[in-house]
Amino acid sequence: MNPVLITIGACEVGFWAFVVAGLALRYLARRTRASTIVLACVPLVDLILLIAVTVDLARGGDVEFAHRLAPIYLGGTLMFGHRMIGWADVRFAHRFVGGPAPAPIPPTGPVRARHEWADFGRWLGAVAIAAAITATLGYTVADDAQREALFGGFGMLGVVTVVWLLTGPIWFTAKDQAA
Repeated sequence: MNPVLITIGACEVGFWAFVVAGLALRYLARRTRASTIVLACVPLVDLILLIAVTVDLARGGDVEFAHRLAPIYLGGTLMFGHRMIGWADVRFAHRFVGGPAPAPIPPTGPVRARHEWADFGRWLGAVAIAAAITATLGYTVADDAQREALFGGFGMLGVVTVVWLLTGPIWFTAKDQAA
């Protein structure tokens, strides 16, 4: 099993562990300051993954799918992490302290279209971050062969971006205009 892939999985578990711990401190223990500190530590999980990938490349590790996935994961957590924490926060508050129920996103209409365009914008930010991390790793710690293999992940980013654009914002915008 690839150690970078294991680290990605551990980081995902760590992300949610920090979120649940922070929200439990906020709503169950009523420790707002401690909650804020724990939630502020969430980006440390990303730092651990970045260090793991850097060390593996510096040691001459073969670039595999996990090495190309790690920058995408990091971009995704940086661009979508705050919103995911907000999603969990609303549900936690509703469940444990009688906060308002989460507002559902309508399946169609202009609100849904705006939501899809906003998510796609976040995805473009994630792509930019992933590209920057990949380029930084490729030109600082990777050798020539590793760099070429790392840059092979850019094609995957392009495909995901086009598919997301077509099946998300364009689809819901066209669906809204046809109605």
